[in-house]
Amino acid sequence: MSTNATRVIVVGGGYAGVLAANRLLQRTDVDVTLVNPRPQFVERIRLHQLVAGNDDAVEDYSAVLADSVKLVVDSAERIDADAKRLRLASGSVLDYDYLIYAVGSTAPVPPSVPGAAEFAYPLGELEAARRLTARLVDVPLQTPIVVVGGGLTGIEAASEFAEAGRSVTLVTGALGPSLATGGRKSVAKRLAKLGVTVVDNATVTRVAKDRITLRDGTELPSAATVWTAGFGVPTLAADSDLRTDRLGRLLTDETLTSVDDPTIIAAGDAASPSGVPLRMSCQLAMPLASHAADTLLARLDDTKPKDLNPASVGQCISLGRHAGTIQMSHFNDEALPMHLGGHLAANIKESVCKGTVSFLAKEARKPGSYFWPKGGKRQKNLRKGTTNV
Repeated sequence: MSTNATRVIVVGGGYAGVLAANRLLQRTDVDVTLVNPRPQFVERIRLHQLVAGNDDAVEDYSAVLADSVKLVVDSAERIDADAKRLRLASGSVLDYDYLIYAVGSTAPVPPSVPGAAEFAYPLGELEAARRLTARLVDVPLQTPIVVVGGGLTGIEAASEFAEAGRSVTLVTGALGPSLATGGRKSVAKRLAKLGVTVVDNATVTRVAKDRITLRDGTELPSAATVWTAGFGVPTLAADSDLRTDRLGRLLTDETLTSVDDPTIIAAGDAASPSGVPLRMSCQLAMPLASHAADTLLARLDDTKPKDLNPASVGQCISLGRHAGTIQMSHFNDEALPMHLGGHLAANIKESVCKGTVSFLAKEARKPGSYFWPKGGKRQKNLRKGTTNV
């Protein structure tokens, strides 16, 4: 390490963390360390494929991370902002000049639902997906399973499992709430074709080993209950006495700089700029990561960082391996009454998944090459001095 180099720690090795780490290498006087609890990069958008048995959902970091980035396989336990130190679960301590907070999101099972913690299988993280995979080995194809949650993850999981020949019921309050009417109908049509039973306007009140119970008392058989409803975030920011929003995302200004410390910059799902976070997704995590790195580089160049202004271009949904739905959107992420469906949409979705890894690999080879369209003006509602927004 050069004695004059700026030491940057990136906490989190997902889409946002890897892109930010690679992008910082536009300068030769920056030493970047990536801290991640796993030794492999997880393609989170393929975890439903892992469970279905048609992808392993991981890549070697050598394929997506620049060689000069130091990878530390460990878990971050606390950020000491005053001392500029990161404490790790192993007991090691890393000093930094800047820290990029890219811890991502989690997929928790709600403790308020009796039996869910014991019998439900979340799908949002690698270890959980592998546990579900192991469980389904013992579940015959014709035995009913239930997917809880009608968001994009639940839709993709139910489709993948049904296409593999499983008997699937999807239970949700609303099917595809982020989609426009046409896109929702496209999804519903494909689910019906695959034989998925959709139970909407429903709330799960109990999970047992072999069934679930709905609020109206209805019981549905389920040899494996897959929980995809809701996101959470790691508690590192709150545990480090940094201000967060209600979900636990790090509160930042519009440059993605922590409201508590100018040397801490957030990226991805765990960022809450002005208390108005973007939708948790790979699509928006990567522009946030790019912006976080650019904010840090601007500080090193002694120039003013720009405000965040990413554009959403739509939502890509796989409905098994042979069909999909592409929901078009305004730049502000509001769904448009336009969508694509069928096999063409499936091909586009697969191209997007492959392209995401390609973006990371290209940024590793040529830092600064990643780009994303600009969006409209963002609403800002951060109240000065507020600890929870």
